[in-house]
Amino acid sequence: MNQIESSLNQLRLHGMSRNWKTLLETRRAHELSLNDGLELLLQSEVDDRKNRRFDRLQKNAQFRYKASGEELLYDPQRGMDKALISQLLMGSYIEKGESVLITGATGCGKSFLASALGHQACVQGFSVVYYSVQKLLQKIRVARADGSITTLLDKIAKTNLLVLDDFGLARLEHQQQLDFMEIFEDRHAKNATLIVSQLPVSAWYEVIGEQTIADAILDRLVHSSYRIELKGKSLRKK
Repeated sequence: MNQIESSLNQLRLHGMSRNWKTLLETRRAHELSLNDGLELLLQSEVDDRKNRRFDRLQKNAQFRYKASGEELLYDPQRGMDKALISQLLMGSYIEKGESVLITGATGCGKSFLASALGHQACVQGFSVVYYSVQKLLQKIRVARADGSITTLLDKIAKTNLLVLDDFGLARLEHQQQLDFMEIFEDRHAKNATLIVSQLPVSAWYEVIGEQTIADAILDRLVHSSYRIELKGKSLRKK
């Protein structure tokens, strides 16, 4: 019995090892057939790896809030369309590389909703990265200075779901316009992008600034996107 446990640990089959210990402690190991016991151990390993992958994906994402789909309160008067959000929680927009645009006033729950959608993406095994736009721009500036910009942009391009929060707080400078153009071009129709903004989509053109770049960026984001416009007073006051 000790040899079996040792071999499982050497092979890094941690889920199987834990379940094997449980079978020994409850004296079920000798009650199961070889087929049933093997099936039980294999399923425990599958579950363990899935849980560890989820923990790793969620940690790497760095969500603004700890939120899940089960915590969302659907209020049509606030723009929380249950049918649309339920569809997004299924994750097909990520597989298709589509965009989700969430707009609304400060404190109306935009970032919480974005975090919940990102959390569900991790549950489904998708890689997610969550940035406030200002922190991303600062990260890009540093990467350009130390020569790691290509690595950073490649990582962003390959992430299944990119969440950009607080878009539009400041007008983009020329290099920032080019960086965003490259990000959205690399992701277009390949990987999904979720943008959160206090500004209505109609005001994004002015935020981006340069006409040609603004046309190119919005053409890739807006036309085939899912739109959620949250309404009402700040939830933080409650």
